Amino acid sequence: MDSLLSWLFSSQEDELYILDLMAYFMVFMAVCTFFSLLFQNVPYGRYASSVYGFPVNVKFAWFIQEMPSLFLPLALVLWTSSAKTSLLPNQLLIAMFLCHYFQRTLIYPFLIRGGKPTPFASFALAFVFCIYNGYMQIRYLSHYAEYPAYWVSHPCFIAGSCLWLVGWLMNIHSDHILRNLRKPGETGYKIPRGGMFQYVSGANFLGEITEWAGFALAAHSIHSSAFAIFTTVVLTSRAMAHHKWYINKFEDYPKSRKALIPFVI
Repeated sequence: MDSLLSWLFSSQEDELYILDLMAYFMVFMAVCTFFSLLFQNVPYGRYASSVYGFPVNVKFAWFIQEMPSLFLPLALVLWTSSAKTSLLPNQLLIAMFLCHYFQRTLIYPFLIRGGKPTPFASFALAFVFCIYNGYMQIRYLSHYAEYPAYWVSHPCFIAGSCLWLVGWLMNIHSDHILRNLRKPGETGYKIPRGGMFQYVSGANFLGEITEWAGFALAAHSIHSSAFAIFTTVVLTSRAMAHHKWYINKFEDYPKSRKALIPFVI
C-alpha cells in the first residue's frame, strides 16, 4: 500500500492537499444533492425504479457497496506506515468508524428480511462513495490528524463520542424494529412503533445523522464534517419522504409523530 500511495502522491503534503480537496468537494456535492433531492427521492427501497438500472439483490447490494468502508480502512491501518495510529484520539476515532461499518457490512445485510432489489445505479454510486469516504476518513486519521494530548478529555471529544454512541445504538435499535414489523409469511408495509419511532418516522435516519454528527464533533476536521453534512442532506430527504409516504399510506398514522426531529419537524 505504501508503494501505491507513493506512486500516486509525490509527497505527504501533496496527499494531505488532495484529502482536503476531497472534503471540500464532498461539501459541494452535498449542496448539489440537496437541490436534486428537492425534485426526486434517492432511488432505492420503496422508491426504487427500473429507470436507474437493472435490480440487484438487496442483501448482495448492501454487502458489496459497504465493503470498501470496512476493508479499505483496515488495509490503510494495517498495511501502510500509519504514523498516527499509536495515538489514543486517532485510535478511538478510527474504532468508531470501523465499528459502524463492521456492523453495516458483515451483520446488517444478512439480517434483511425481504427488501426490494436495489437499482444498479444506486448500488454503484454507493460503492464509489464508500471507497471515496473510507479512504478520506481513515487516511487522514491514521496518517495526518494531530490532536493535543488532552483531546480525549476535551468537551468536544467527550460530547462527540457520546453522540456517536447514542446515534449508533439508536440506528441499530431502529433497524431491529423495522426488521420485525412483519411476522413470517406476512407481506406489505406496517407502521413502525417503539423506540424513537414513537416520536419520528425516520428514527433510523436520525440515529445515523446523530452518529456522524458526533463523529465530526469528536474528530474536529473538515473531512469528518463533510461526511456529516452529506449524510444529513441525504438522510433528511429520506426521512421527509418516508414521513409523507406513511401519512398518505395509513389513515391511522400517529398525528403527533414528526419526520426527523422529535416535536419539531
